[in-house]
Amino acid sequence: MLDHLIRNATLVDGTGAPARPADLGIRDGRIAVIADPGTVTEDARTTEDATGLILAPGFVDPHTHYDAQLFWDPYATPSLNHGVTTVAGGNCGFTLAPLHPDRPEDADYTRRMMSKVEGMSLVALEEGAPWNWSSFGEYLDALDGRIAVNAGFMVGHCALRRYVMGADAVSDRQPTPTELEAMLRLFHDAMESGAWGLSTTQSSTHSDGDGKPVASRHARPAELLALSKAVGEHEGTQIEAIVAGCLDQFDDDEIELFVEMSAAAGRPLNWNVLTIDAAVPERVPRQLIASERARKSGGRIVALTMPILTPMNMSLGTFCALNLIPGWGDILSLPVPERIAKLRDPEVRAEMLRRAQSKEAGVFRRLANFGRYVIGDTYTEANEGVSGRVVNDIAAERGQDAFQCLVEICANDDLRTVLWPMPTDNDPDSWALRQETWSHEDVMLGGSDAGAHLDRMCGAPYTTRFLGDCLRGRKLVPLEQAVKMLTDDPARLFGLRERGRVAEGFHADLVLFDPERIDAGVATLVHDLPGDSPRLDSKALGIVSVRVNGVETIREDQVTGAVPGTVLRSGRDTRTVSTK
Repeated sequence: MLDHLIRNATLVDGTGAPARPADLGIRDGRIAVIADPGTVTEDARTTEDATGLILAPGFVDPHTHYDAQLFWDPYATPSLNHGVTTVAGGNCGFTLAPLHPDRPEDADYTRRMMSKVEGMSLVALEEGAPWNWSSFGEYLDALDGRIAVNAGFMVGHCALRRYVMGADAVSDRQPTPTELEAMLRLFHDAMESGAWGLSTTQSSTHSDGDGKPVASRHARPAELLALSKAVGEHEGTQIEAIVAGCLDQFDDDEIELFVEMSAAAGRPLNWNVLTIDAAVPERVPRQLIASERARKSGGRIVALTMPILTPMNMSLGTFCALNLIPGWGDILSLPVPERIAKLRDPEVRAEMLRRAQSKEAGVFRRLANFGRYVIGDTYTEANEGVSGRVVNDIAAERGQDAFQCLVEICANDDLRTVLWPMPTDNDPDSWALRQETWSHEDVMLGGSDAGAHLDRMCGAPYTTRFLGDCLRGRKLVPLEQAVKMLTDDPARLFGLRERGRVAEGFHADLVLFDPERIDAGVATLVHDLPGDSPRLDSKALGIVSVRVNGVETIREDQVTGAVPGTVLRSGRDTRTVSTK
């Protein structure tokens, strides 16, 4: 007997094949039968009619930071709501394990680092996770059997370094040969426990809770290559890496490092995130040189890119992307009264604008057009009537330049004002360039950062927003290809076993959606984290049902309470995707 039968669906199976009508039966968490409508004769415990609905594989998000959130939110919301059934975590060199059992202060260091570098609520990290593990395997065991999504995790270079080198991990001291061997043993232990591979960062934007460069930024190429080689000694593994050039354009040394790491491992390396903007036409060709050179050297480098413009908010009062503009962090980290005084100084503002518009600002130059910002929530009578308005319009009325106007509005609120930067790359030429770039063999959709930067951005709904755009908006990609880009493509990159497609014998990770309605709602601030901490959320529109391993986890944007997800472990749940 079937556990569940879906009748009269329009099946888009993830392979790129044309949509077709089908019935689908599920048994024991797997797809038992796919047949023409009305031809399944086996009885089923439950059935549903999917007339007019699309049945697709569950979406695979290749870049998330749900490492902590899954402890207090096993449903990985809002990703699960938007059809994501498998997430890759442990990215950017940051993981919650391993932790040295004899140094309890390392857990506090990790929490403060994650709060700073990934924008997670410190209170939520302290109250929402048990922190009762030492090894990476113990961390995975703590999640096993209690999550609603399938989740695989890289092991973070920063945690490996901290475990072996202690506080010296964030110094210029390099590991001794003995320490490097210890780091490799620790890494192999994590891999044997099921880690997907190595994640690391050398990005200049990544600093810990003390404002120091995170541990992996101190590693030299020899250390990175030793770890990369170790990746290749395990089945079903990957590398994920970030360097400063990911945010704009790689330099020659960064390209060479990526190429050597992937070739040493004999495994794919993915990086995040390829920003596509027609105003900077030289960026995409430069970034993809790394992929071309990797293939010639026996490696593969895959660029992740987002198919939507991710809504995000800013503030002069709390840490956000504005702090990452060169020269801005020192000012925006001052106590609020001193910060306001500096921001009101015309000479200081002029220098801040100069730095923000310079080449060294890289992709953050996009944030420097303050006249295009929209004022969000305000908190004082002095700002009455400005919420929802564009800064340029307010500045014209007041006879001020845009940045001065924005500063005065924020100062009235003691810098609590919410700011919404309007994208500068929403033009037809940029969308045409995205369409062209998506067809490259080493470009893949992803980079949501879901689970991180919780009160500043909301990338998790990229799946539904992209599909809605493909069906009823710009229509840059046919539906069948769009589904493949969200499912089979990332599943194949990670070597997921029997996932990413709707096929008999595959795990029943399924999304049922209405093609007339599928979309994502506007991002709104909610207070539902431990400690009443805020995050941005977005409603899923048109998602009728989400199933993970055959069990329904979402029905009409509401979680069912079931937790059928699996902690996906390398080798057991992934197969090797060799580059040679």
